[in-house]
Amino acid sequence: MKSRLGDSLRRSLKARLQLIVAIASAAMVFLLVPTGAFAQKNKKIDGINPNATMPNIPLPIPEQIDKEIGEMLGAFELGDVERMHKYYAENASFVSGAFAPPVMGWPSYAAAFEQERQSFQGVQVVRRNTTIFHNGDVAWACYQWELTAQYQGRPYAARGQTTLVFVKTGDTWLIVHNHTSQICPNESVRRPAPAAAPAGTPSPQP
Repeated sequence: MKSRLGDSLRRSLKARLQLIVAIASAAMVFLLVPTGAFAQKNKKIDGINPNATMPNIPLPIPEQIDKEIGEMLGAFELGDVERMHKYYAENASFVSGAFAPPVMGWPSYAAAFEQERQSFQGVQVVRRNTTIFHNGDVAWACYQWELTAQYQGRPYAARGQTTLVFVKTGDTWLIVHNHTSQICPNESVRRPAPAAAPAGTPSPQP
């Protein structure tokens, strides 16, 4: 009788132990597997790809043009003709800094600019009161400017106004016309005219 009771008790304890092990195993599966699945589900819901690049949102047209003017004038200060060319159309026209016909085409302007620019050092340009308009693929900008530099080793200053006309080519706004007028400076800061300046050579004016 006692032997049968002991066998029954051992079988009952063994069954309970197996049940506890099964429950513990199920709990481990519940804790581990759903966690990864939940993370994956959240990743799909969030739709966040850390390697994805943000789309480029274009600036409003006036801001695009204002940025281009600033970059063009930065290249102008450095006398970097190649960088300036980035903002000008090949067939751009320029009002001459002298009483001469307009300068037609970027190559003509670039050659004259480089020749005149050699006499200037430390050029700095301050732009003020920029106003920009646009209509379709055409835009124009007006601003005042003040320029300071050393001309042949002497202080030089000038100020004036500029109107730029832009035409959109692809995604880029290019300058097709530059009308820069210098306001007659005081005698104390007037630059002496070069003795052998070629006709139509533009002064280094922004």
